[in-house]
Amino acid sequence: MKTLYKLAIVSVLFGAVSCSDKLTEANIDPNVVDPATGNPNMIMPTVLATAATDYLLKGWNEPAGIVQHIQHDSWNSGINHYDWTPQDWTNYYGMLRNNNYLLTSPNAYPFHEGVALTMKAFIFGMITDLWGDAPYTDALKGDEGLFEPVFDTQETIYRGILADLQAASDIFATGDNSGYLAGYDVYYGGDPAKWQRFANSLILRYAMRISEKLPDVAKSHIERVAASGIYIKTPADDAVITYVGTQTSNAWPIEAPWTGDSPFSNFRRRKPGQRLIDQMLTTQDPRLAVWWNPVQVQWVADPTLGRYMDDAIYRNDERLSVVTLPDAEFEQAIAAGNKFTRRFNPNLKGANDPELNTDLYVGLPAGLVSPDSYNGNPDAGQDKPNQHVSLMSHLYRNHSDPELMKSRIISSAEVSFILAEAALKGWSVNGSAESHYLDGIRNSLITWKQEGAYADFVTREGVAFNSATALQQIITQKWIASWTGAVEAWMDFRRTGWPDLKPGPASAQPVLPVRFIYGSAEQLANSANIAEAIKRLEQNQYSNQPNSQWSKPWIIQGTGKPW
Repeated sequence: MKTLYKLAIVSVLFGAVSCSDKLTEANIDPNVVDPATGNPNMIMPTVLATAATDYLLKGWNEPAGIVQHIQHDSWNSGINHYDWTPQDWTNYYGMLRNNNYLLTSPNAYPFHEGVALTMKAFIFGMITDLWGDAPYTDALKGDEGLFEPVFDTQETIYRGILADLQAASDIFATGDNSGYLAGYDVYYGGDPAKWQRFANSLILRYAMRISEKLPDVAKSHIERVAASGIYIKTPADDAVITYVGTQTSNAWPIEAPWTGDSPFSNFRRRKPGQRLIDQMLTTQDPRLAVWWNPVQVQWVADPTLGRYMDDAIYRNDERLSVVTLPDAEFEQAIAAGNKFTRRFNPNLKGANDPELNTDLYVGLPAGLVSPDSYNGNPDAGQDKPNQHVSLMSHLYRNHSDPELMKSRIISSAEVSFILAEAALKGWSVNGSAESHYLDGIRNSLITWKQEGAYADFVTREGVAFNSATALQQIITQKWIASWTGAVEAWMDFRRTGWPDLKPGPASAQPVLPVRFIYGSAEQLANSANIAEAIKRLEQNQYSNQPNSQWSKPWIIQGTGKPW
């Protein structure tokens, strides 16, 4: 054993001496990019795609529940009742670390710097929008040994965002995209002119965000961009990522295609909010049928029925012996032209019988106690379909149209509505509030392939511009157009109170949340600084704890909004 031990030591020493001149090369990790030699183009699609997909996912989750674009019919407390737990922002700072390489790489060109500044502004914008004060000036300095960064105020962050976006716009204004490799910019294909429109449009977004708190700052930024005429004006220039319609790595990230009656299908669980459906039905909105399907079984009043609700469904005029069918059978029969109904006698309604919705499109009212049984569902349960409430359209069921299935980071519709609101404030934006408002509606209809309905739609009551209710109309149409981008609708509601949204009976509080709860990881790793940030939140009668989703951040403190 002693001899073997000595041989082992000699072998190790020999190996160390014999390879000493190659030690540096041997220690290079082939899976890690050396910042000194890496190509910044390679990191760009990761930053852009991750940011866009996260924005889409947020637009279909908690924010979408707040603004009542959607409700869940099961596993619903987070979406319907706002029963939230702390949410970490690790993925956002991960995106920022990757993005920082674009900003600081010795191999980056001005174009990469412009992209990095734009994305830095967008990602920090999401962080401060959703949580409030956050690490900003001292963030991303772990390599310098700074592991407990101070939380900057929202005001500091928003001012920094606007400064970064202006710097990016100035870079893109040169038209120089030297160093860009084709195929790595998944937004705009390396086009500096389109990136400048994107950066300037984000200036409009964040300037309007601070318009109640810093009106002079907001006004100067918005008027400057409007005077330049360089911003997103048509859907062709929207900042988007397109997802293909199949199961690939670039597939629509929200739902897997429908597979029969799968009890855990997110597709089946996600229903329209009745508030959105009511608005769209009232104005006969042409986007309604693009986003949602009619109910599989429509309620029909029948005063001759001997009971309140029939215990069978009708296929056309044929009464079947069942009260429901599997989803696959419904879909096949409906596709073949069959119509399914179920009868009820409104004159025989008892005190404990449910109110029934006879519309062809039906959503879930906000915050129900038992949303799975809503509208007389004959087979209620956490894992059961509801034939009397609309499902998402076949666009989402079948992943059928990549032209529509996109993450829209900022759109021409949003920009037009921002300019409409600015004009309403009396700011100079090269057009009236009405003209920009109509442009916003037109751009949204174009986006969803409904442009042919524009001329008639904008004459309808509630849509036709009315100066007496202009702000409400602008924000309401912007709320509709923000479908799948509900973060913007939430931010607008938070600062204006429009649309007039109310939580439902099972909501954790009688008002809607205004922020995310700081995450547990940050509270453990940076407790002193997060404690200072929490102290700056405005507490109120709905704040069930200091770090609450109902504690108001700076952006709405003192405004009386949204409640």
